[in-house]
This record gives sequence, structure tokens and C-alpha cells, in this order.
Amino acid sequence: MINKVKQSKPSRTYLFEEMPVSKAVLQLTIPTVISSLVMVIYNLSDTYFVGLLNDPVETAAVTLIAPVMMGFNAVNNLFGVGCSSMMSRALGRKEYDFVRRTASFGFYGSLTCALLFSFLCLTFRHPLLTILGADTVTWNATDSYLYWTVIWGAAPAILNVVFAYMVRAEGAALHASIGTMSGCLLNIILDPIFILPWGFHMGAAGAGLATFLSNCVACLYFLILILARRKSTYVSLSPRDFRLERHMVTGVCAVGIPSAIQNLLNVTSMTVLNNFTAAYGADAVAAMGIAQKINMVPIQMAVGFSQGCMPIISYNYSGQNYPRMKASIDFAFRALIPIMFSVTLGYFVFAGPLISLFMKNDTIVGYGTWFLRGMCLMLPFLRMDFLTVSIYQSMGDGRIPLFFAILRKLILEIPALILFDRIVPMYGLAFAQFSAEFILAIVAMMMLQRLYRKLGLKKDSRRSRLA
Repeated sequence: MINKVKQSKPSRTYLFEEMPVSKAVLQLTIPTVISSLVMVIYNLSDTYFVGLLNDPVETAAVTLIAPVMMGFNAVNNLFGVGCSSMMSRALGRKEYDFVRRTASFGFYGSLTCALLFSFLCLTFRHPLLTILGADTVTWNATDSYLYWTVIWGAAPAILNVVFAYMVRAEGAALHASIGTMSGCLLNIILDPIFILPWGFHMGAAGAGLATFLSNCVACLYFLILILARRKSTYVSLSPRDFRLERHMVTGVCAVGIPSAIQNLLNVTSMTVLNNFTAAYGADAVAAMGIAQKINMVPIQMAVGFSQGCMPIISYNYSGQNYPRMKASIDFAFRALIPIMFSVTLGYFVFAGPLISLFMKNDTIVGYGTWFLRGMCLMLPFLRMDFLTVSIYQSMGDGRIPLFFAILRKLILEIPALILFDRIVPMYGLAFAQFSAEFILAIVAMMMLQRLYRKLGLKKDSRRSRLA
């Protein structure tokens, strides 16, 4: 078995150490970006098909549960980001047994936390719905969506993402993307069947059931993949490899816990936003939810690029090949610039028609048009924020991502929500993220220059560009 595993190492070594930087980064990031975009489409499908019912209450239910589903990312990032960073750095040091033990720890840890997440949401179901902003009008629809997506669906949703992170950590970005996309595409197929009148006519509950089933299928794909490649992969799910080694746990937590806190702060911020929006009625909540989902398309592109770069950054950082590490970072930054500016322009000009695709309601389209225009202004700036956070996560340093999370949400975005809502009631809410990301982009550039100086790399090093 050991010999067969070793036979697969040259291809991984070539990708991380010798392949031209632009080609290596694209090979890792393109499948990740595509899978991220498919995930956005699958998230949009819930909003789209529920919107076809032309019932703002059902659409509001999907929006109100979004913070809880974002809470999944706390577990995803604790074990997915934490373990994948540790695994890629261990691969760079050629510590292959440690990679297997880390993968096993990530699998069993994420499964345990996912089951605990479901149990807590079931136990505190009533107060949770109240905190999320559900009222007598939206309560039943929101509760039904929570039942399938969270109480039943937390484990498959979380494991699906953690599996993708671990498979991607050893360079198998394509397999990670296929696994993620398989569930997403199935969800898009099942949504109309469960939601619309010609099918089971379950409304928001049907969207939740479709999400649960599709995530189960994605998990099954990864389990079959890992089992089939057990002699040529370092991703292990064997209980025999499970360890609670101090070095491993602290290393995973050093990156994973700040990343998890970052997502919990995202949940807090979204809950605050939804509560502010709920004061203006179900139409405003539905419009905000649609605008958020549309704006997630370019955000997930930036996330996909950031996540796709992590393995090559981690590998070369641990192997002390800093020029190649910097060249990978620089290429990722340059590649995102034209994309983000183009999307921002397109969203600003075509905001109205985009919102109207999801619901034929003049009030909702009017609200959503201005919400989307306000939100999209942040896109050219968030690439700096997201990529800088991923760079430090790749290096095993969770302090800077935690600093960015606190700065983004607690210090900048939530106070901006309060301030802008008072200055321009309701419409001002959409501009809070833009103000936060503008400041974060400046901070990110300063942190990146500081990192390059620390590693002995000049900002425009020729050696870096050619590595």
C-alpha cells in the first residue's frame, strides 16, 4: 500500500514545485471557482423556485434561515480550513503519515460537531426562530425550512464541504469540485419538483428537503471516491488513524478557530441586517434576500480563488520556497481585478432586471434594485480582504484572519448598519458592507507588504514573477 501511495507523489510534487505558477494556480482554482459558482446557483435555485410561488412569506423564510446555514461554515472552517492548511503544510514537509492522521481527525471532529449543531437547533428551536426575526406571518414557513436544512441537514451539508477541503489539500481540486457540484446540480433538479404546484407544492419546506437530499448524495460521492482511491490518497477516514495529538489539535485550531469565529461573526452581522430589514416588512426581507443571493455569485468567485490558492501557498511556505509562494499570490490578485470590476458595472446597470428574474413584484423589484446596487460596490475591494485572509490561513497563522473578522464585522460593518439605516432608512443598509470592505482593502495591502518584508521578498521581485 505504501509503495502505491508513493507512486502518486511525483504528479503532486510537479504541481506544487515545478509547474508554471499561472498554470498551477489555475489548475487548482478553476475547478474550485466553478464549484463555488455552482453552489451559488444551487443557493439561488431555492430563492428562484420559491419566488415563482410569488409569495413573499415563503421567500422571506429562505432569507431568515440563511444566518443558521452560514453557521455551518463555522464548523466547515474549523475542520475544513484548519485541517486542509495543516495537511498541505505537512505534504510540503513530506510528513505523509501526519497528513492521514489530520484527515481522520477532521472527519470525526466535523461529524461530531455537525450532530451537536442539529441537536442544539432542535432543542432551542422556538427561541432560535425568534432571534432570526420570524414573526406570526413567516413562522410556519421558516420553521419548515429549518427542519430540513438544519435539523436533518446539518451533518451532510458540513461533511460535504469538509471532504472537499481535504481532497483539495493534496491537489485533487477537480475531484473536490465534482463532489460539491454533484449535490448542487441534483438540488437544482429537485427544487421545482418539491416546491412548485405541479410537483409536491411544499414551498420553502420543499426547498429544504431538496437541499438535504442533494447534500447526502454529495457526501456519498466523496465516501466512494476516498474508498476507491484509498491506496493512492492521503485522505484517511479510518478510526485507526484518529489521534488527539497536541501538535495536530493546536495546529488545526490555530487556523480553524479564528476562521470559525469569522463565520460566526458573519452570522451575527447577517442576523442584525435581517432584523433591521424585517422592520420594513416581508417585501423588504424578500428583496434583501434576493439581492444577497445574486451578490453571492462574485463573492463565491473570490472565495473559490482564495481557497484554490491555499494548497500551493501552504506547500511552498512550509517548503520555504517563498518566491514561488509570492508569485502564486500575485497572480491570484491580478486575475481577479478585471472580473470584479466587470461584475460591479454589470450589476449596477442591470440590477432591476436581475431582481425581477426572481419575483414579479414591483415593490420587491424596486427595493432589490437599490439593495443590489449598494452591495455590489464592495466587490472590487473584497478580493484584497479574502485573499489576504487565505494567505495567513495557508501559513497556519490564525491571528490575522481573526483580526480581520473582528475589524470587518464588529468594528466596521455592524456600526455602519446602524448609522446608515438612520441616515437613509432601509436603503442605507445595503451600503454597510461597501464601507467596511473599502477600509479592509487598505489594511490588507499594508499587511501583505509587511509579510513580504518579513519573508525577505521585495514587492516587485523579478525572481518572484518568474518562479
